Amino acid sequence: MSTAPVPAGERPARILVVDDDPALLRAMRIALAARGHDVVTARTGEAGITQASLTHPDVVILDLGLPDVDGVEVCHRLRQWSDVPVLVLSAAGAESSKVTALDAGADDYVTKPFGMAELEARLRVALRRSRGARPEAPTEVEVGPIRLDLVHHMATVAGTALDLTAKEFDLLAFLAGHAGKVCTHQMILREVWGSSYGAEAHYLRVYAHRLRRKLGPAGALLRTQPGIGYQLAEDEAAGGSEKR
Repeated sequence: MSTAPVPAGERPARILVVDDDPALLRAMRIALAARGHDVVTARTGEAGITQASLTHPDVVILDLGLPDVDGVEVCHRLRQWSDVPVLVLSAAGAESSKVTALDAGADDYVTKPFGMAELEARLRVALRRSRGARPEAPTEVEVGPIRLDLVHHMATVAGTALDLTAKEFDLLAFLAGHAGKVCTHQMILREVWGSSYGAEAHYLRVYAHRLRRKLGPAGALLRTQPGIGYQLAEDEAAGGSEKR
């Protein structure tokens, strides 16, 4: 196991390790700290998401088999507000899980059991990307009276909590992230539902109707651009398209 120090002039990386195996967490904490890194750990998906928002790691090492929220969902939620590189850990033979995680925004994967030399090599690649990346995106978005907490998947309108499904939240978060812009059907479907979607515009009609109903008066901000897509207007005077 390599324990070479961090090169002179280069700050230690902050690495968040999310895994429910206490023995593996301890071993990785010791090995990575010996390399000179600042190591933060979490044993559940929800704890990992919270730690990511609090500590702003340079890289996240994420186990796919977590006891509460699976690693793919954690990765998907991180990608809504963070561009931090994610290195997933998966069991041997779990090819479909690896592909799903990569589609959800993971950058690379390591198959268990793994050697520290392999992990360190992949970390170096991830760190090069992290240190050249743009600043983190906001973890909260506000559009008029609508406020979204992208870390905890919470939405409120004028301070009142909304009861949204995961997909309803994802759709609202995507539109809020592009507030004032017209988002095409294909763009929304591919970003919210996945790369294999693009022609299922009827999904959007159903979800737009549900969102408007749950948003109450603020639903007037969600505009339909007939034959094109949808827009979350930044005020009620913006975008006068017919609602559908």
